[in-house]
Amino acid sequence: MVSISQNPLPNALPDWRNFGTVLRVLLGANLVLALAALLLPGELAGWPERYVLLAAWGEPPLLATLGILALLRDVLWRLVLWQGRVFTVGLAGLTALLQYHLWLWLGLADSTAWGSAQAALYGIVLAAALLHYLELRARAHSPAIAEARLMALNARIRPHFLFNAINAALSLIRAQPKQAENALETISGLFRAALRDPTDWLPLSEEIALCRQYLELEKLRLGERLQVEWDIHSVPLDAPIPPLMLQPLVENAIFHGIEPANEGGTLRIMFSASNDELTIEVANPNCSAPRQARGNQMALANIRERLALYYDLEARLEIDQTGPLYRIRIVLPCTTKKDRSPS
Repeated sequence: MVSISQNPLPNALPDWRNFGTVLRVLLGANLVLALAALLLPGELAGWPERYVLLAAWGEPPLLATLGILALLRDVLWRLVLWQGRVFTVGLAGLTALLQYHLWLWLGLADSTAWGSAQAALYGIVLAAALLHYLELRARAHSPAIAEARLMALNARIRPHFLFNAINAALSLIRAQPKQAENALETISGLFRAALRDPTDWLPLSEEIALCRQYLELEKLRLGERLQVEWDIHSVPLDAPIPPLMLQPLVENAIFHGIEPANEGGTLRIMFSASNDELTIEVANPNCSAPRQARGNQMALANIRERLALYYDLEARLEIDQTGPLYRIRIVLPCTTKKDRSPS
């Protein structure tokens, strides 16, 4: 099972390759340096200069530590927790010490009796504080809490999803009973997918197959008003993604872009992969009916929150509503299950 949190286990070390983790460490460290610059002797007007000086001392060892931790992430995950913590703070102290001696060699710092010890201590204290913050945040966003939130968000998706599918089958019972029977069999498969554990990821190929089933039912309901074009470019179909990631985008496009138009329209579903990123784009005619605006924003807010719970800051949702098409694009890190969980 793949974890939905940025930390694979509630009490494990952070994922040092996660963009959100790195960004929070950088922001936290710079905040500490900014506060330290305020506490140093001198006038307030000289604070920016003091901050730049502290940042020039603190940033290189910080970036070096983050780089080493990212390279050794999988190794650190296999260690006992306290060993990983000791290694992390020890590495921070070592890089700070090396930075101090580099400045001595360059003539940018004065040698003092306790200079080396102070430099190492500053690195250790800062690393310990940031590590403690990340662990507190991981507990606050524990897998149990995130899973409960995901279940609530998925519950909002299911009613529209299943209601439309059942309506499509009901419309066929009298006129085309055999087709209605096939539709009900398809609905049973959709029910199983809708009830899937939100923490169980699935291959992209299964998500595409599920979406094709859903579109078959919508075609029964909308007929020729719904046209679908698929565009898949060399994407890794075995790449794991969260369940019901594509289907809500498609449902949103049909509900807000195809169904309100009397003549219907064409739904375009495009996939591409590049630079370790998987891009999924759904485009529909740009229908700006005022009565649909609120529901559209609620649906997109749901998708954004699910992306944040699954990927933290590593995924993004983009909207392009210029021109005749309304495009929703989600960009996901194209990772394997091994990349997202410790072995």
